[in-house]
Amino acid sequence: MYSVIVVPPMCGSAEGQVRMAAGERLMFGRAGTDGGMTIDHGGVPRVAGEITAHRSFWLLSNLSEDQTYVVENPEGAGEHLKIAPGRMEAPVPFEFARVVLPAAGDLLAFDVWAPRHAFRSADRRGLPGTATAPAFALDRTSRYFAVLAALCEPRLRGEPHAPLPAVEQLVERLRPVWPAVSRSSVYWNIDYLALKLRLRPGPDTAEPGLRVNGKKESLVSLALRFDLVREDDLVVLAAATGEVVR
Repeated sequence: MYSVIVVPPMCGSAEGQVRMAAGERLMFGRAGTDGGMTIDHGGVPRVAGEITAHRSFWLLSNLSEDQTYVVENPEGAGEHLKIAPGRMEAPVPFEFARVVLPAAGDLLAFDVWAPRHAFRSADRRGLPGTATAPAFALDRTSRYFAVLAALCEPRLRGEPHAPLPAVEQLVERLRPVWPAVSRSSVYWNIDYLALKLRLRPGPDTAEPGLRVNGKKESLVSLALRFDLVREDDLVVLAAATGEVVR
């Protein structure tokens, strides 16, 4: 049973993917090693690295002499790992990961999936005593949550470094589910979220626009880092006809 799937650069079909069972190894680089993955670019070392599969994660060895590799989490809030030259068997915990190789002015990437992540039940209702207070109490039917979802949407759509939407863009995005939305109401909800999630506002001496931009970045970073907004939550931006957030 395979535990890791490697998707080579420019791979357009399932047939080109490499499925690895726990304990198997895959070399990659410019040289076509037997059974390895060839990355045909003059800026990639002949033997660039090696992937080792485990049951629910994988290890990455950087066999280059002077290039740092970066492993990104496309579903996260910009989380990434830096694998220094010569580093052996660095563990990668991401379920979906993108390995980025600097190559003579280009950035080449391939994906690695570790779909066998296992989870136990988080149900604690059978335990005695008082319930644990929620870390973040958010009402997913509220307008402030719709604002937060609209803020997070570009990065949840698979673009971890996408610029955040401006307030005018948020107004247009929210109008189908909130017909009376305005710039001032969006600003108010951003301020409310910053207070509710206990984020410190920007310095009092900063310009108002810069303070809001800082709040937006902090809100999105916190929300994505702790999964306060997931891709499934974007349904609040596409409510059924006649349904509006309150």
